Amino acid sequence: MNQDESIRFATKYLEDLLSFFGINVAVYSTVDDEVIQLSVPSTSMNSLLIGKNAENLRCLQHVVSQALISKNAELTRVNVDIADYKRQRADRIAERAEGWIKKVRQTGESMTINLNAADRRVVHKLAEDYSDVTTHSEGEGRDRVLIISKKED
Repeated sequence: MNQDESIRFATKYLEDLLSFFGINVAVYSTVDDEVIQLSVPSTSMNSLLIGKNAENLRCLQHVVSQALISKNAELTRVNVDIADYKRQRADRIAERAEGWIKKVRQTGESMTINLNAADRRVVHKLAEDYSDVTTHSEGEGRDRVLIISKKED
């Protein structure tokens, strides 16, 4: 299954999955850095689809990704966003990260922050804009943390 077929399959698969919950919407899809981005518009079922701590959202992503893997798709990484939840969360994390970076730049002391993988990625990307700050992750699984520190001269 080539890239275009992978995108079409993932989009249709998610639409079919949502229709199982009685949600009949058009899913919008794009590709960014070899990740299929699937965007679901806002419905009355947002809270169910997102779930507590976005667990249901991650499960939807996992199911779509596994379906692509089973079809030997060229693209298997999937990012599902429901009613712009992830984009809004990323904006909030970026705002907080600006404060963390500012504090590290002022004090010179490293900061350790416990974030999930998606939130760590947002901070890593933001930190690239600062030449005097570096970030890295340490640990395994749920114990993985983000470390922001001042670059050594």
